[in-house]
Amino acid sequence: MKKYLKMTPEGMKDFLFSECSAMDDVCGRIESVFTSRGFKKVITPGIEFYDVFSLPCSGISQEDMFKLSDNKGRLMVVRPDSTLPIARMVSTRLQNNVMPVRLYYKQAVYRNNPTLTGRRNEMMQMGVELLGVQGLRADLEVITTAVQALRSVAGDFRIELGHAEVFDALSDELAIDDSYKEKIRLSIEGKNYSALNNLLDKLAPCRAVSAVRSLPSLFGGVEVIDKAYDICRGTKAVAALDYLRRIYSSLSTLGLGDKLIIDLGLVQRNDYYTGMVFTGYINGIGDAVLSGGRYDALLSEFDMPMGAAGFAIDTDAVTLKTLADAKVSYADNPAVLVYAEDGCEMQAIAEVERLNASGVKAQFCVLSTLEETRAFAKERGIPEVKVVGEKA
Repeated sequence: MKKYLKMTPEGMKDFLFSECSAMDDVCGRIESVFTSRGFKKVITPGIEFYDVFSLPCSGISQEDMFKLSDNKGRLMVVRPDSTLPIARMVSTRLQNNVMPVRLYYKQAVYRNNPTLTGRRNEMMQMGVELLGVQGLRADLEVITTAVQALRSVAGDFRIELGHAEVFDALSDELAIDDSYKEKIRLSIEGKNYSALNNLLDKLAPCRAVSAVRSLPSLFGGVEVIDKAYDICRGTKAVAALDYLRRIYSSLSTLGLGDKLIIDLGLVQRNDYYTGMVFTGYINGIGDAVLSGGRYDALLSEFDMPMGAAGFAIDTDAVTLKTLADAKVSYADNPAVLVYAEDGCEMQAIAEVERLNASGVKAQFCVLSTLEETRAFAKERGIPEVKVVGEKA
């Protein structure tokens, strides 16, 4: 039987040296944003009961989860999402807490992507959840936190705004079941115009069909909302467009310019999101690195109804992009390698501490001879070898 001693499972990755340094840097910058905005860190278990993620609104199919059982035969999963466990935690551990509560996390999630197609099965995420409050102010707090987080790690980024109620209101006017609605939603989300047209062509022509067909093309500045008013007139989607205009107008004062975009084709997991939705992109990364929105119905599933909004950032993707940037260096070489003559090891260690305290990056050499030390320094590109001892 073949043993996989030297392989990582599909979709997994080792992070080494500069990759870890870059990840610490990226996560540290984002964490500084979160803590400065008053969010408090929480950690949920890596393994949860399957029931936590089997809710109809979870948007996670059982095929996407890594499953196992405990010693009592109960079905468990390796954490595929952070928001649902936090909802569970809030409903049990924080039920008597004064609301609203601001939480943030940094932890890996695991999704089974059979075809992979460049996606990973293990992904480090950082995100925030603002729980126990609804309304414009809460939404602006979440989105501006997302903007600040992206700005802390990238200069060239964009935020796309949408509203879940636009698609929901229009699709509710169609004579279709939930399964057909989900097929339409997935076609819009994937910008698959051919599949979308095929699905809509099977329906009787009406204003709602025409409006849904237009959603993927409603992408751009505030003029998109004006176009959408004409398409959605007479439907419940108008109220969502009014609210989206208020959010866009407020965010426009941040001087984001063309970094702020309206996208009415943003219809991800509409059985989960109930209000504004948004995604974030960084130039040079094809997929969204940030996604979030309002999900007011979720906590009701845990018998603790309340307003809720948040977002998650794919810090692995940001890290790899940062490493690819030629302007950024995460070399971990010391400036000075300190070698100790026999019997002078503790003096050399003290010298390393002194140099580091003075701002000079130094490292104690554990090799036995000065010849080995100098050869090692040359190979690693360390500019200086300092000898500590009687002969030095």
